[in-house]
Amino acid sequence: MSIQSTIESKLTSAFSPERLAVINESHLHAGHQEHFDGTGETHFRVRIVSEAFAGMSRVERHRAVNELLAEELKDPVHALAIEPAAPGEPTRW
Repeated sequence: MSIQSTIESKLTSAFSPERLAVINESHLHAGHQEHFDGTGETHFRVRIVSEAFAGMSRVERHRAVNELLAEELKDPVHALAIEPAAPGEPTRW
């Protein structure tokens, strides 16, 4: 299973989101490190809307996602941008 699929599966199981987008942005970071050409699954953006985030602060939401994906963040994921929201909150997507 790909890292992206694993992330999607874990987020779906834990948060039952009404909207979820896991975007591989690795290609946007080509050349940032000497031997990185932008291929693979190293940089992701997670956009998620879930009732589970209602009443949580922005920091609490980020912590919840980071804790859930701790194994992936050890290796091979280098960067994870998180855009969490509760239903009815404004989003940029």
